[in-house]
Amino acid sequence: MSQKILNILFIGDIVGRPGLDLTETLIKGYVQKYAIDFCVANGENLVEGKGINEEMAQRVFALGVNVITGGNHLWDNWGARKLLASNRNVLRPLNYPSENPGNGFIVYDLGEKGKVGVLNLQGRVYMQALDCPFKRGEWAVAKMQEQTKVIIVDMHAEATAEKMALGWHLDGRITALLGTHTHIQTADARILPRGSAYITDVGMTGPYDSVIGLKKEIAIRRFIHQTPYKYELASHDVRLSGVHIEADAETGKALKCESFVYPAF
Repeated sequence: MSQKILNILFIGDIVGRPGLDLTETLIKGYVQKYAIDFCVANGENLVEGKGINEEMAQRVFALGVNVITGGNHLWDNWGARKLLASNRNVLRPLNYPSENPGNGFIVYDLGEKGKVGVLNLQGRVYMQALDCPFKRGEWAVAKMQEQTKVIIVDMHAEATAEKMALGWHLDGRITALLGTHTHIQTADARILPRGSAYITDVGMTGPYDSVIGLKKEIAIRRFIHQTPYKYELASHDVRLSGVHIEADAETGKALKCESFVYPAF
């Protein structure tokens, strides 16, 4: 019997209209290049770098993206709450208090191609004091394994060590742990010993003539003055960051993990 392969594309944090405009321009080429079966994008920064709303989510889904994941900035736009309550394909980190709207994971049915689980978690180091992502993650993975072996985890976290520790902890039980939030792609995309793909951070899809999306002049003032300044999204040197995962649909093991930034530096 021939091996059944699923090709998965994950697009790193899409920041505002500049990031989404470039994604709209480039995504078709990547879908064709890698013969993509399933696509996930992190969309917590879609609305001017802060949050998500119905309009921006629908633009993303119109590109063929199956699931949108989030993070701490989801809550910066009030429209996110209505969207999370009404659309199960838009996720928020599972380990936020249950009183918040939305879901932290989903098993997506691709018909004849099978099912893919997607789990969104948020770290606690240098971030909010949420439920334990390790314990909540284990519970969700076990639930999804009842339906599929192919499971993608978006670990939205500040600390490299926390992402790496969770990757090792879930190695062999998930297809991939892909880090988001810090907006800088790391050079450690690989497959761990038990078959899970891993990268500490997928990187940002947005303007790189900036400080992780923010106009650099404002970011510099914030650091020098140590006082707040209004967030203003940058707009130049826009690049797309992503990861292609090739997975065995039967076992859930990753066979390939390739990160990219376009245009390359």
